[in-house]
Amino acid sequence: MTFFRSSKHQRLLWSLLLLSVGAAAGFGLGIFCGAEPPVGCRESDLTPVPDESFVSPASASSVETSPEPMPEKWVCLTFDDGPSKTTPDVLSALNRAGVKATFFVVATGNNDKYLPLISEAAAAGHQIALHSASHEYSDIYQSADAYWKDIDLLKERLSPYVRADGLRYLRFPGGSTNTVSRRYGGRGLMQQLKEEVTAKGYVYVDWNVCAEDAVGGKPSAGTIFRNIVRETGEQTQCIVLMHDSATTRTTAEALPDIIQWYKDNGFAFLTVEQAVPLPTT
Repeated sequence: MTFFRSSKHQRLLWSLLLLSVGAAAGFGLGIFCGAEPPVGCRESDLTPVPDESFVSPASASSVETSPEPMPEKWVCLTFDDGPSKTTPDVLSALNRAGVKATFFVVATGNNDKYLPLISEAAAAGHQIALHSASHEYSDIYQSADAYWKDIDLLKERLSPYVRADGLRYLRFPGGSTNTVSRRYGGRGLMQQLKEEVTAKGYVYVDWNVCAEDAVGGKPSAGTIFRNIVRETGEQTQCIVLMHDSATTRTTAEALPDIIQWYKDNGFAFLTVEQAVPLPTT
């Protein structure tokens, strides 16, 4: 049974997504951030309005005709804002569990010494995807041109470690329905960017489960685990937003319990590109 090919699952997904709010740094996929986003998903990325899907529409439609069967229950573990000193612990937990994840990476100039970890992650079978070179909203959301310059710079900085030109999945800082971009590029900027992303052959990815691990107060591993369990709820197809930044060490501590919980509840682990294949032409 495929995620989008099944009309039952498709209706479920769309209804869930319409209830949610993508908040990138705070709540990416935008599934469970409503008018009042959960604490921890609203501060950093500000995405209070639900999008129609957690992936680009073109990619969503491509999955409807995908010949590959999908598990009844699946989860994508995704990590933003790395690599950093936290990333080795995240990779270790994933590799011990035999689980593949997706890393939406940054290359800010402050994490240069950790960029070789991208090669290590890719060699281990994890998916590498694009997030931002700077993650500075005031810079990247000045205009569409500014956003693409940031992506080009990110790919340039990643090129020694991975085939950057082949990276087609990205996550907008703040999520695809963020409002923080309006301060700098106007109300229509995100719609323009989403259209350009699709036209250029990329897929943008949000989330429907947020770990709330990148907020002030540095939540404990136990709190992060409980956040994920709570937000997963009765959902059977999940994209989980976590972070492997320097300030989210407790995420790595929580990861073994998170993985075990999903296993115990019958979830298969997929990378984003496995769950949402690129559109076929």
